[in-house]
Amino acid sequence: MQKLVILGKIFSDINRVKILALLKREQRLCVCEICDTLDLSQPLVSRHLKQMREAGLLHTEKSGKWISYSLEENNILDFLLKSIKKEAQSLPSLIKCMK
Repeated sequence: MQKLVILGKIFSDINRVKILALLKREQRLCVCEICDTLDLSQPLVSRHLKQMREAGLLHTEKSGKWISYSLEENNILDFLLKSIKKEAQSLPSLIKCMK
């Protein structure tokens, strides 16, 4: 359940959604490209990227001083739906109405 809450928080911020959309469109970007394109500060973008990386949404690749970011191979929506289905199995049995 905690993973779903974390993902919900990621999708609740417009800047994180814009970063995800930009990564979906461009495939691979560095922090400066994201900052310049979306007119956001570097610390803000780095903080968002860290949260998304920790949630398992991003893949990073280091080349010298540069780190490039891309979306993980799994489709984010498929990942969310599979996570919801998996978590639903751990819920207690349904208590039916006594009508």
